[in-house]
Amino acid sequence: MLTLIFCIFSIFIFGQLLIFALKAAWSISKIFLTVFLLPLVLMGLAAAGLFVIAVPFLIVAGIIIFCVSAIR
Repeated sequence: MLTLIFCIFSIFIFGQLLIFALKAAWSISKIFLTVFLLPLVLMGLAAAGLFVIAVPFLIVAGIIIFCVSAIR
């Protein structure tokens, strides 16, 4: 009986840790994408002379960030 209770609690605890790890990994990837990848893509587009694509992309990203910050 104690083995069954131990197994149930172990599955519960490790399940909660798995969910926490997935949430943390998703947050880390969102931070990486917004802080590092987005500016690199915009600078790469600008350096390649594709301002026609970079400027609207920058405007859309700015509007999204403004709306998200206004909600919080």
